[in-house]
Amino acid sequence: MPLPLVGAATLDVGLRPMSDADLAFTAALYASTRTEELALVPWPTETKQAFLLQQHAAQHAHYQQHYRGMEAMIIERHGVAIGRLYLYEMPTEIRIVDISLMPEARGQGVGAALLRDLFADAGPRGQNVTIHVEKNNPARTLYTRLGFEVLDEDRGAYDLWQWRPAA
Repeated sequence: MPLPLVGAATLDVGLRPMSDADLAFTAALYASTRTEELALVPWPTETKQAFLLQQHAAQHAHYQQHYRGMEAMIIERHGVAIGRLYLYEMPTEIRIVDISLMPEARGQGVGAALLRDLFADAGPRGQNVTIHVEKNNPARTLYTRLGFEVLDEDRGAYDLWQWRPAA
């Protein structure tokens, strides 16, 4: 299901299929999302890097196993990789398996534009959009502003959020 981009395109943001050649980029992206929490851990830099590489590999394997057929895309701006968007389509919903942006691309409206484009695609087909969000993720503010609601809070460190198209 190629995601038609309208709002994101006005920001010169595009999507392309992810390949194995992108794994080094997605590992660096993953590491950038864990900087704050690992800053509190008194490990040497090399240990932190090894841990992050292992965690990225485990996450990648988990996604491949549990979301077979997901659409894994690299988010690009001006032709440069700035993030990833993984979508898994089901009959009544589209699950955002992952959406992440490099630190320098955050807070510029890219994520909001991509999500609005996803809503514009899913809504007319009657599909909800869901995402698991860590309880301490600052993006929760964005998800609330865009109309997501917490659907299930009993998932450990994550809550399941849902956006529904207007009736």
